[in-house]
Amino acid sequence: MPLRIAAAAELATLLVLFANLATVHWPPVSSAIGPLHGCAYLFVIVLAVRETRSTGTRLAALIPGIGGLLVLRRLAAERRHGRAT
Repeated sequence: MPLRIAAAAELATLLVLFANLATVHWPPVSSAIGPLHGCAYLFVIVLAVRETRSTGTRLAALIPGIGGLLVLRRLAAERRHGRAT
């Protein structure tokens, strides 16, 4: 559950940052959302490392923005196929 929340926050904050950059580029938005995105990104990495021993899944967490979603997908596939994490 925490990984799912962190993955959603990572993607949502990245989308807000890109939308701000593409439109009005208000510095206060970047100042507020940037650190939130960074924290969500780090949470995804830490939670992925704690959740699995798979190197591929851990490396997927390093992809900014969608890494958390990729990790969730890989973990679901590992569980479906009965692989040990």
